[in-house]
Amino acid sequence: MDDIINEYKDRLPKKLIDDIVENVPKNVSQSKLKKIFEAVLKEYDEAKVSPGESVGLVSAESIGEPGTQMTLNTFHFAGVAEMNVTVGLPRIIEILDGRKELSNSMMEIFLKKPYSEGKNLKELALQIMETTLNDVATEFSINIADLTIEVGLDKKKMKELGVTPTSIINSITKSLKGYNVKERDDGISIKGKSKEDTLNETYKVKEKVKEIHVKGIKGIKQVLPIKRGDEYIIITSGSNLADVLQLEEVDAHRTTTSDIYEIQNVLGIEAARQSIINEVAKVIDSQGLNVDIRHIMLVADSMTVTGEMRGITRYGVVSEKSSVLARASFETPIKHLINAALTGETDYLTSVVENVMINQPVPIGTGLPGLTVKAPEKK
Repeated sequence: MDDIINEYKDRLPKKLIDDIVENVPKNVSQSKLKKIFEAVLKEYDEAKVSPGESVGLVSAESIGEPGTQMTLNTFHFAGVAEMNVTVGLPRIIEILDGRKELSNSMMEIFLKKPYSEGKNLKELALQIMETTLNDVATEFSINIADLTIEVGLDKKKMKELGVTPTSIINSITKSLKGYNVKERDDGISIKGKSKEDTLNETYKVKEKVKEIHVKGIKGIKQVLPIKRGDEYIIITSGSNLADVLQLEEVDAHRTTTSDIYEIQNVLGIEAARQSIINEVAKVIDSQGLNVDIRHIMLVADSMTVTGEMRGITRYGVVSEKSSVLARASFETPIKHLINAALTGETDYLTSVVENVMINQPVPIGTGLPGLTVKAPEKK
């Protein structure tokens, strides 16, 4: 077997050779193994892209054409308030534009056993969900006589979420400096230490107090435990990958978020690249369309090649193009042309767009090789 592997070592990628070795039976004959290697080599050579092939154009066509058939909709999870997920064309646009602010960010949190089997799942989900003071309060009022903010607490909701009056007082004390916080019979009172507080300032503090973080992970607005296949996972509205991965109950290897910038910041650019591929492929598959994964990989590569994620916009990938005409063809042409003229930029016409603009052969495919003809001398 080693002799045959050495023979194909330089002709096939290591990954393919490893896959063959892993999957063939131990007692396979040399002639059969040779046939297998030959068949794989033939497939591999046919899968290669020809030199000069316009891979960018083919990818643009292959993603753009099915993209026109996509639906423009947002998927809503039944029975959960504010739990919307962007799908279809809006999601593709969101990814390829490299947007930092998503309209509906979400996470898929995979769990370790026994939580993945459904044990204590609801309690864990409520622990993860962000709880603000507003969520456990029945009312907020201001006592005008002594400018005290009075907060009524919902005891039943607090018990359900595992929140105590002491933990609420601690959270308020951390967030508000210069205020005395005390427990009352039916809630909490907050009074400023300064005697110069006005009603207007007290009202502003009352509004600020509503959003004080009491429990859970910041940014996770809603949680929804669901069963997928044989295991339970938690889907969330809102995202905070760094903090969720710290939880012992969470399977950090599979947990993911729809916010690709967050993946880049927490796990690095390689993970962000893979996430672009996975997310775009997921949208295309969910629409019942078929696009070769290599086209999506090419787009992901061009978005992440500099080590930072950039959208395919005039501020992202397009701004990096060396050609003035290519940049001008995308958006704001006059700005690009004036800036190029002011700095004396040269366009070497090495790519597709600029050659199409000035009506000469494009340097791809048949336009790739240059042809020199020696004319016969006249007698």
